[in-house]
Amino acid sequence: MTHAQDAWPATRSPLVRFAEAVEGAGALDAVARTVRPLADALVADPTRRDALRGKWLGHALHPLMTDLPIGFWTSANVLDLVGGPSARPAARMLTGLGVATAVPTAITGWAEFAALGTDRDRRTASAHAIGNAVAIWCYTGSWVARRRGNTSAGVALGLAGATVASVAGLLGGHLAAARRVATRHPAFENG
Repeated sequence: MTHAQDAWPATRSPLVRFAEAVEGAGALDAVARTVRPLADALVADPTRRDALRGKWLGHALHPLMTDLPIGFWTSANVLDLVGGPSARPAARMLTGLGVATAVPTAITGWAEFAALGTDRDRRTASAHAIGNAVAIWCYTGSWVARRRGNTSAGVALGLAGATVASVAGLLGGHLAAARRVATRHPAFENG
């Protein structure tokens, strides 16, 4: 049996090169320095820290939480593209639910940010957070436009949000999978 990495191509994909470029983007250090005290304050209380980082779950809570806004927003985007006019109320509701669940998801992400130990991880996490903030802004605008009856603007903002959230998600996945920075139970450290 061969190791899973043996099947990877010798050249790095553009997406890997993008993630590596973000890791090396020193301009993001200012963002990380600005938000670090806020993230540290968020987890200053050990009980809150353990709850937000998922100690009770055995691994980071943030990746699990991302399924909620992503799922709601993706469903809204699908309804926008194939659901027709009768799907508009459901798409509006799903967009709003995505915005509402993005808030606790972001909070758990900031709890993870406070534990990051290297500049490259803090840079990547900062870019991830900036991208997600833009996506939340797009989807909030989408929800407002839909509420006002401007469906075409709502759809356009939703699709823009999906694009930005996908790039931000790539960086989050890079942190969790490639950089392995997520909180995890000590039992998983050797496996």
